Amino acid sequence: MPSREVVAQVFGDEEAWLVGGAVRDELLGRRVFDLDVSCHEPERAARALRARAGNAVFPLNERFGAWRVLLDDGTIVDFSPLRGDSIEADLAQRDFAANAVAVPVEGGDYVDPFDGRTDIVQRVLRLVSDRAFDDDPLRLLRGVRLEEELGFRLDPEAVAVTRAKAALVTRAAGERILEELRRLGPEGLERLDGLGLLEPLGGRTDPRLRAFDSPWFRLAVTFGENLKRLPIPSDLRRFVDILRRAEAPPDGSPRAIHRLRCETEPYAVEALAYLGRSDLAGAVERARATEPREPLLRGDELGIPPGPEVGRVLELIAEERAAGTISTREEALELVRRSLE
Repeated sequence: MPSREVVAQVFGDEEAWLVGGAVRDELLGRRVFDLDVSCHEPERAARALRARAGNAVFPLNERFGAWRVLLDDGTIVDFSPLRGDSIEADLAQRDFAANAVAVPVEGGDYVDPFDGRTDIVQRVLRLVSDRAFDDDPLRLLRGVRLEEELGFRLDPEAVAVTRAKAALVTRAAGERILEELRRLGPEGLERLDGLGLLEPLGGRTDPRLRAFDSPWFRLAVTFGENLKRLPIPSDLRRFVDILRRAEAPPDGSPRAIHRLRCETEPYAVEALAYLGRSDLAGAVERARATEPREPLLRGDELGIPPGPEVGRVLELIAEERAAGTISTREEALELVRRSLE
């Protein structure tokens, strides 16, 4: 972990600890991309690290006093204030014992007051405290994500507390909820449902969950219109609207596929999965691959005044071309003439 050596140089003899996911992942033998450091002066440490090896520094959570540094090698280092009067007190306020292990940034013995290293070996998620979810309701979702990403499993007590406190999940910030949900696969979303965490957020499991492998698609089929309760970006909002408005084509004919694409691109394949017609995805891909680069006619070549009629006629030409009834400029002009008559 070369970045750890750079971080250690910032502190000298000052007390600072590597904590959380970085320690857990190192013990698991996983590659560590991000470092979490608990120290007494996060802002000072962050700015000092930026001066040594970083390309950006900014406050991560001003209320909490956390700072983030982006290093030149791509590593993210988060500095947070040491909670309590010791590292043991800090670890006692974390979520799961597997995340409550610390080691000095300069190296040394592990501090593991909750036997988290045993949990890491056994791949178990055991709560540090019954108040862990009260202190940060997002941990309800994080536990399920860690199950799916790392192959861990909530222990029976953690499962019971999760179910009992599932309603708290709505208290977490919307942006953080969305990020956790985005990282879940089908099994994770089904696990949320089994633990009673989907319903408070307005979601439910759906038979189409595995119809298309995409985080956006899974969110759309799981939450539908309720996804808009969260602060989703405009492109995701448009994606949800397109899927919910889509109508299944009557068949796989070039004309029907063209009409579908006009209403749903660039998400026509996702729309078919949403509609239960993935059997027509090949037709969409073929239409995309053979789509002409240039139109047969442009708006100023139609011989009609600017206005809505121009768009209607151009779409008529495009549809007939896709259907194979016309293929030349002359045929398009004849189509225009008949249409205007």
